[in-house]
Amino acid sequence: MNGVQSIVRIRGLTKSFGAHRVLNGIDFDIQPSQVVVVIGPSGSGKSTFLRCCNGLEQPEHGTVDICGHRLVEHGRMLKERDLNALRTEVGMVFQSFNLFPHLSVLHNITVGPRMLRGASKADAEAAALALLKKVGLEQKAQAMPASLSGGQKQRVAIARALAMQPRVMLFDEPTSALDPELVGEVLQVMKLLASEGMTMLVVTHEMGFAKEVADVVVVMDGGEIVEAGPPAAIFSAPTQPRTRSFLQAVLSRV
Repeated sequence: MNGVQSIVRIRGLTKSFGAHRVLNGIDFDIQPSQVVVVIGPSGSGKSTFLRCCNGLEQPEHGTVDICGHRLVEHGRMLKERDLNALRTEVGMVFQSFNLFPHLSVLHNITVGPRMLRGASKADAEAAALALLKKVGLEQKAQAMPASLSGGQKQRVAIARALAMQPRVMLFDEPTSALDPELVGEVLQVMKLLASEGMTMLVVTHEMGFAKEVADVVVVMDGGEIVEAGPPAAIFSAPTQPRTRSFLQAVLSRV
Protein backbone atom coordinates (compact mmCIF):
# COMPACT_ATOMS: atom_id res chain seq x y z
CA MET A 1 0.00 0.00 0.00
CA ASN A 2 1.05 3.58 -0.53
CA GLY A 3 2.20 4.88 2.86
CA VAL A 4 1.92 8.53 1.72
CA GLN A 5 -1.86 8.24 1.46
CA SER A 6 -2.39 6.03 4.49
CA ILE A 7 -4.53 7.40 7.30
CA VAL A 8 -3.05 4.68 9.53
CA ARG A 9 0.54 3.51 9.07
CA ILE A 10 2.10 0.97 11.43
CA ARG A 11 5.66 -0.29 11.23
CA GLY A 12 7.49 -2.84 13.37
CA LEU A 13 4.94 -2.81 16.20
CA THR A 14 5.87 -5.03 19.13
CA LYS A 15 4.18 -5.36 22.52
CA SER A 16 4.77 -7.73 25.43
CA PHE A 17 3.05 -8.36 28.73
CA GLY A 18 5.84 -9.61 30.95
CA ALA A 19 7.61 -12.41 29.13
CA HIS A 20 4.70 -12.94 26.74
CA ARG A 21 5.12 -11.31 23.31
CA VAL A 22 1.62 -10.26 22.24
CA LEU A 23 2.53 -8.37 19.05
CA ASN A 24 5.54 -9.43 17.06
CA GLY A 25 6.53 -6.85 14.45
CA ILE A 26 3.24 -5.70 12.91
CA ASP A 27 3.37 -3.73 9.64
CA PHE A 28 0.12 -2.43 8.23
CA ASP A 29 -1.52 0.49 6.39
CA ILE A 30 -5.12 1.66 6.20
CA GLN A 31 -6.29 4.01 3.47
CA PRO A 32 -9.02 6.65 3.96
CA SER A 33 -12.55 5.18 3.78
CA GLN A 34 -11.28 1.61 4.02
CA VAL A 35 -13.01 -0.91 6.27
CA VAL A 36 -10.42 -3.27 7.70
CA VAL A 37 -11.68 -6.24 9.71
CA VAL A 38 -9.29 -8.17 11.95
CA ILE A 39 -10.09 -11.80 12.70
CA GLY A 40 -8.22 -14.63 14.36
CA PRO A 41 -8.29 -16.95 17.37
CA SER A 42 -8.59 -15.64 20.93
CA GLY A 43 -5.25 -14.49 22.28
CA SER A 44 -3.83 -13.72 18.85
CA GLY A 45 -3.20 -10.03 19.69
CA LYS A 46 -6.16 -8.49 17.84
CA SER A 47 -7.43 -6.24 20.63
CA THR A 48 -3.93 -5.23 21.71
CA PHE A 49 -3.19 -4.22 18.11
CA LEU A 50 -6.34 -2.09 18.08
CA ARG A 51 -5.58 -0.48 21.44
CA CYS A 52 -2.09 0.48 20.27
CA CYS A 53 -3.77 2.56 17.55
CA ASN A 54 -5.15 5.13 20.01
CA GLY A 55 -2.64 4.99 22.85
CA LEU A 56 -4.52 2.71 25.24
CA GLU A 57 -1.56 0.33 25.09
CA GLN A 58 2.05 1.46 24.75
CA PRO A 59 4.19 -0.79 22.55
CA GLU A 60 7.89 -1.35 23.17
CA HIS A 61 9.00 -0.83 19.59
CA GLY A 62 7.73 0.43 16.26
CA THR A 63 5.86 3.45 14.97
CA VAL A 64 2.17 4.27 14.75
CA ASP A 65 1.09 7.15 12.51
CA ILE A 66 -2.63 7.92 12.56
CA CYS A 67 -4.56 10.91 11.19
CA GLY A 68 -1.27 12.72 10.54
CA HIS A 69 0.03 12.27 14.10
CA ARG A 70 3.04 10.19 15.16
CA LEU A 71 1.32 8.43 18.07
CA VAL A 72 4.19 6.12 18.98
CA GLU A 73 7.83 6.04 17.99
CA HIS A 74 10.25 3.45 19.39
CA GLY A 75 8.26 2.97 22.57
CA ARG A 76 7.71 6.68 23.27
CA MET A 77 4.14 7.94 23.32
CA LEU A 78 2.71 11.35 22.59
CA LYS A 79 2.40 13.66 25.59
CA GLU A 80 -0.99 13.42 27.32
CA ARG A 81 -2.27 16.73 25.90
CA ASP A 82 -1.39 15.71 22.34
CA LEU A 83 -2.77 12.23 22.96
CA ASN A 84 -6.14 13.67 24.01
CA ALA A 85 -6.18 15.84 20.89
CA LEU A 86 -5.53 12.77 18.74
CA ARG A 87 -8.36 10.87 20.40
CA THR A 88 -10.82 13.50 19.18
CA GLU A 89 -9.97 12.25 15.68
CA VAL A 90 -9.98 8.53 16.51
CA GLY A 91 -13.26 7.13 17.84
CA MET A 92 -13.26 3.95 19.91
CA VAL A 93 -16.14 1.57 20.60
CA PHE A 94 -15.53 -1.11 23.24
CA GLN A 95 -17.28 -4.41 23.80
CA SER A 96 -18.48 -3.22 27.24
CA PHE A 97 -20.16 0.05 26.10
CA ASN A 98 -18.47 2.25 28.80
CA LEU A 99 -21.41 4.65 29.04
CA PHE A 100 -21.62 6.97 32.05
CA PRO A 101 -24.39 5.31 34.11
CA HIS A 102 -25.41 8.52 35.92
CA LEU A 103 -25.92 10.54 32.70
CA SER A 104 -28.82 10.39 30.27
CA VAL A 105 -28.26 9.11 26.74
CA LEU A 106 -28.25 12.68 25.42
CA HIS A 107 -25.78 13.83 28.08
CA ASN A 108 -23.51 10.85 27.37
CA ILE A 109 -23.25 11.94 23.75
CA THR A 110 -22.87 15.68 24.34
CA VAL A 111 -20.30 15.67 27.13
CA GLY A 112 -17.34 14.99 24.82
CA PRO A 113 -18.04 17.67 22.19
CA ARG A 114 -18.80 20.24 24.89
CA MET A 115 -15.72 19.53 27.02
CA LEU A 116 -13.15 18.67 24.35
CA ARG A 117 -14.33 20.56 21.27
CA GLY A 118 -15.91 23.57 22.97
CA ALA A 119 -19.31 23.02 21.37
CA SER A 120 -22.27 24.96 22.75
CA LYS A 121 -25.00 23.02 24.55
CA ALA A 122 -27.48 23.76 21.75
CA ASP A 123 -25.12 22.68 18.98
CA ALA A 124 -24.00 19.56 20.85
CA GLU A 125 -27.59 18.51 21.56
CA ALA A 126 -28.70 19.12 17.97
CA ALA A 127 -25.82 16.99 16.69
CA ALA A 128 -26.52 14.30 19.30
CA LEU A 129 -30.20 14.07 18.33
CA ALA A 130 -29.22 13.70 14.67
CA LEU A 131 -26.82 10.89 15.61
CA LEU A 132 -29.46 9.17 17.74
CA LYS A 133 -31.77 9.26 14.73
CA LYS A 134 -28.99 7.73 12.61
CA VAL A 135 -28.65 4.80 15.04
CA GLY A 136 -32.43 4.45 15.45
CA LEU A 137 -32.68 5.69 19.04
CA GLU A 138 -34.02 9.25 18.81
CA GLN A 139 -36.80 8.29 21.26
CA LYS A 140 -34.22 7.33 23.92
CA ALA A 141 -32.53 10.74 24.31
CA GLN A 142 -33.66 11.22 27.92
CA ALA A 143 -33.36 7.56 28.95
CA MET A 144 -30.74 6.38 31.42
CA PRO A 145 -28.29 3.67 30.31
CA ALA A 146 -29.64 1.15 32.86
CA SER A 147 -32.98 1.14 31.02
CA LEU A 148 -31.44 0.16 27.67
CA SER A 149 -30.80 -3.25 26.14
CA GLY A 150 -27.23 -4.22 25.35
CA GLY A 151 -27.77 -3.51 21.67
CA GLN A 152 -29.19 -0.08 22.45
CA LYS A 153 -26.26 0.73 24.75
CA GLN A 154 -23.81 -0.17 22.01
CA ARG A 155 -25.63 1.98 19.48
CA VAL A 156 -25.47 4.89 21.94
CA ALA A 157 -21.75 4.20 22.37
CA ILE A 158 -21.31 4.41 18.60
CA ALA A 159 -23.26 7.69 18.50
CA ARG A 160 -21.10 9.05 21.33
CA ALA A 161 -17.92 8.22 19.41
CA LEU A 162 -19.32 9.77 16.22
CA ALA A 163 -20.20 12.98 18.09
CA MET A 164 -16.49 13.82 18.19
CA GLN A 165 -16.46 13.81 14.36
CA PRO A 166 -13.63 11.26 14.15
CA ARG A 167 -11.68 10.52 11.01
CA VAL A 168 -11.16 6.88 12.02
CA MET A 169 -13.38 4.56 14.05
CA LEU A 170 -11.94 1.63 16.02
CA PHE A 171 -14.28 -1.19 17.10
CA ASP A 172 -13.08 -3.77 19.64
CA GLU A 173 -15.42 -6.78 19.34
CA PRO A 174 -18.47 -4.50 19.55
CA THR A 175 -21.00 -7.35 19.51
CA SER A 176 -19.27 -9.94 21.70
CA ALA A 177 -21.11 -8.88 24.90
CA LEU A 178 -24.55 -8.91 23.23
CA ASP A 179 -27.26 -11.53 23.18
CA PRO A 180 -27.41 -13.09 19.68
CA GLU A 181 -30.73 -11.43 18.79
CA LEU A 182 -29.24 -7.97 19.44
CA VAL A 183 -26.12 -8.35 17.29
CA GLY A 184 -27.84 -7.45 14.03
CA GLU A 185 -28.97 -3.98 15.13
CA VAL A 186 -25.38 -2.98 15.96
CA LEU A 187 -23.93 -4.46 12.78
CA GLN A 188 -26.55 -2.59 10.76
CA VAL A 189 -25.28 0.74 12.14
CA MET A 190 -21.70 -0.26 11.36
CA LYS A 191 -22.70 -1.17 7.80
CA LEU A 192 -24.30 2.26 7.44
CA LEU A 193 -21.07 3.95 8.58
CA ALA A 194 -19.07 1.89 6.11
CA SER A 195 -21.43 2.85 3.27
CA GLU A 196 -20.91 6.52 4.17
CA GLY A 197 -17.14 6.20 3.79
CA MET A 198 -16.04 6.09 7.43
CA THR A 199 -12.54 4.66 7.86
CA MET A 200 -12.97 1.69 10.21
CA LEU A 201 -10.71 -0.83 11.93
CA VAL A 202 -12.86 -3.60 13.39
CA VAL A 203 -11.88 -6.55 15.57
CA THR A 204 -14.74 -9.05 15.43
CA HIS A 205 -15.81 -12.68 15.41
CA GLU A 206 -18.69 -11.86 13.03
CA MET A 207 -17.55 -13.58 9.85
CA GLY A 208 -20.66 -12.56 7.92
CA PHE A 209 -19.91 -8.89 8.60
CA ALA A 210 -16.30 -9.39 7.50
CA LYS A 211 -17.41 -11.02 4.25
CA GLU A 212 -20.03 -8.40 3.45
CA VAL A 213 -18.49 -5.11 4.57
CA ALA A 214 -14.69 -5.38 4.74
CA ASP A 215 -12.41 -4.03 2.06
CA VAL A 216 -9.53 -5.90 3.69
CA VAL A 217 -9.64 -8.85 6.08
CA VAL A 218 -6.60 -9.28 8.32
CA VAL A 219 -5.96 -12.67 9.92
CA MET A 220 -3.87 -12.59 13.09
CA ASP A 221 -2.36 -15.46 15.05
CA GLY A 222 0.48 -15.55 17.55
CA GLY A 223 0.90 -11.78 17.52
CA GLU A 224 1.51 -11.64 13.78
CA ILE A 225 -0.47 -10.88 10.64
CA VAL A 226 -0.72 -14.28 9.01
CA GLU A 227 -2.56 -13.11 5.91
CA ALA A 228 -4.42 -10.06 4.63
CA GLY A 229 -6.53 -9.46 1.55
CA PRO A 230 -10.03 -8.92 0.18
CA PRO A 231 -12.77 -11.03 1.78
CA ALA A 232 -13.28 -13.17 -1.32
CA ALA A 233 -9.64 -14.24 -1.24
CA ILE A 234 -9.43 -14.80 2.50
CA PHE A 235 -12.66 -16.77 2.84
CA SER A 236 -12.62 -18.64 -0.48
CA ALA A 237 -8.92 -19.17 -1.22
CA PRO A 238 -6.72 -18.53 1.84
CA THR A 239 -3.05 -19.17 1.16
CA GLN A 240 -1.89 -19.91 4.71
CA PRO A 241 -2.58 -23.15 6.62
CA ARG A 242 -3.24 -21.19 9.84
CA THR A 243 -5.93 -19.17 8.08
CA ARG A 244 -7.54 -22.30 6.69
CA SER A 245 -7.58 -24.09 10.05
CA PHE A 246 -9.00 -21.03 11.86
CA LEU A 247 -11.77 -20.50 9.32
CA GLN A 248 -12.61 -24.20 9.27
CA ALA A 249 -13.00 -24.18 13.05
CA VAL A 250 -15.04 -20.96 13.15
CA LEU A 251 -17.29 -21.59 10.18
CA SER A 252 -18.07 -25.14 11.29
CA ARG A 253 -19.73 -23.65 14.40
CA VAL A 254 -22.00 -21.33 12.42
